[in-house]
Amino acid sequence: MAGCGKREPVVKIGFAAPLTGDQAPTGQDMLHGAQLAVERANARGPALPGHRLELVALDDQRSPTQAVAAAKKLVADRDVIAVVGHLNSSCTMPASAIYHQARMLNITPVSSNPQISRQGFDTFYRTCATDDLQGPAAALFAVKELPMVRNQSYPMRIFILDDMTTYGRGLANEFEKKARSLGADILGHEGITQGDKDFVPLLTKIKSLTPDLVYFAGMFPEGALLIKQRAEVGLGGFFMGGDGLFDGTLITLATPQAAEGVYLTTIGSDIHAIPSAQEFVNAYEERFGPIGAYSAYAYEATSLAIWAIHQAGQKSRAAVLAAMKGLKDYPGLFGAQNFDEKGDSLIRDIGLFTVKDGTFVFVKTATWD
Repeated sequence: MAGCGKREPVVKIGFAAPLTGDQAPTGQDMLHGAQLAVERANARGPALPGHRLELVALDDQRSPTQAVAAAKKLVADRDVIAVVGHLNSSCTMPASAIYHQARMLNITPVSSNPQISRQGFDTFYRTCATDDLQGPAAALFAVKELPMVRNQSYPMRIFILDDMTTYGRGLANEFEKKARSLGADILGHEGITQGDKDFVPLLTKIKSLTPDLVYFAGMFPEGALLIKQRAEVGLGGFFMGGDGLFDGTLITLATPQAAEGVYLTTIGSDIHAIPSAQEFVNAYEERFGPIGAYSAYAYEATSLAIWAIHQAGQKSRAAVLAAMKGLKDYPGLFGAQNFDEKGDSLIRDIGLFTVKDGTFVFVKTATWD
C-alpha cells in the first residue's frame, strides 16, 4: 500500500504553437509531428533511466504576448528541460529570450526570420532555412523563370504585400531587395493586418497598376482571402507567396479554382521525395493522415531534443543544452543535421511549389543566388 499513488517520474519537453484560432490547422499539424516523435521514443525505451518522456503542449494563439506567457509557464515547470516552438517568428523572438534566461534548450521547427538567431542566444536552434534565403529564391524564380516573363523585353512589374509581422515584413523585404537587384519594377509595397477580411479595395487599387505578379509574405488565412478576392476583382498576373501559405486549408478557403497556378516557396524540399524521411512519412500518415506543412520539422526538432536528453543522461537543463552543443551529423529526416554557431541549420533547401488541380505540386528545389 505504501507505493499506491506514487507518480512515475517524468522528463518533459515543452511545445508551443497556435492550437486554436485561424492558424490552428498548422499548429495542430506541428503538434502531431512532436507527438509522434515522443510516442516513438517512449516505445524504444526511457530517454532517461526510470523516467517517462512527456510532451507538454501550450497554445500561444499566434500572439507574442501569449507566447511569452507560455514560455514563462514552461520555464516554471522544473520537469520541462527543453522546448520545441514556436510557429510564428513574432512569437519565437520574445519567447526565445525567456528560454535563454532560464538556460533551456529551445528548438523552433519553422520560425524563419534570420534576426532571431542573431540575438546571440546560445540556447536557440532551428531546423529550417531562413528568410534571407527564401526571399531571394522566390525573387529569382519570379523574375527569371515565371513562364510569361521569360521572353518579355520590359522589367517584371511586381506589387508586394506583407502582414506586418516579424515573419511577413522580414520575408517581404528580402524578396524586394533581391527583386530590385534583378531589375524588377516594384510598383508598391503595402502591409495588411492579420485577421482582416476585406481586401477588395486594396486589390482593386493594385489591379489598376497591372502588375505581372502580386507577392504576399504572410500566413494562409489572409493569403486565401487575397487569392479569392483577387479572382473576384479580376486582378490578373501571377500570385506568389512564402511558406506561410503552405497549408492545404489555403486551397480550401481560396477555392481550388482561384488558387490554381499560385506559386509559393517553402523552407525545405518535398518531404515525400527525401529517402531518409520515408519511414517518418509512413508512420505519420498511418497515425494522423496527410502530412502538414511543418509536421516533419516539428518531428525533427522534437527528435533532436530527445537525442540531447538521452545524451545528457540526467534531468538537467544545463546538461541537455551542453549535449546539444556537441551534436554532429545527426541522422535526421532531411539528411545529416548540423548547426552553425548561431544555431541555424546547415540544411538550407528552399522548395518551390505550385497549386495544380486542388493540391500543392512540387516544382523544384530553388536557388537563392
